[in-house]
Amino acid sequence: MSNAARISSLLECNPSQETAAWYGVRVRSNYEKLTSEVLNAKGYEVYLPTYRVHRRWSDRKVEKELPLFAGYVFCRFDPRLRLPILTTPGVVSVLGGGNVPVSIPDSEIGAIRAAIESGLQVTPCCYLKEGQRVQVRRGPLEGVEGVLLRRKSDWRIVLSVEMLQRSVSIEIDRESVTAI
Repeated sequence: MSNAARISSLLECNPSQETAAWYGVRVRSNYEKLTSEVLNAKGYEVYLPTYRVHRRWSDRKVEKELPLFAGYVFCRFDPRLRLPILTTPGVVSVLGGGNVPVSIPDSEIGAIRAAIESGLQVTPCCYLKEGQRVQVRRGPLEGVEGVLLRRKSDWRIVLSVEMLQRSVSIEIDRESVTAI
């Protein structure tokens, strides 16, 4: 069965999206594109941000388009009417707390759209927040663990000597650390 035939067989009523918010939808691995196509065919506003990556195979170079947030698509819908979302092929769940979906602010979706439409290189990276314990993965401080700190526009790692109750901070490249 072709994708178009699968999509048309899964169509349901067209949902009202006048006051709907954005929600994160968790999908099965490698189902992002199919799920977004089916949700779009059902009449939902769907957003699947992607980025391009160059892969080198043994015999050639390939450019692929991959989801920016692997395993997730964004969908605008009324959370009280989420059953058509949950019955869509590939959908695992709607993100939230317990059984209550939690919306994603329009400003965050807008920022992702602006970044992709800017033409600048956008790639996924691990989520880090200030105050989180991190480990340096490369460079002269490789293997060092500390706490991530932000001072103005610079990222720093704070190293502490508990017995002395003293700390030092070192400027680092945010891309060189990962969460512990």
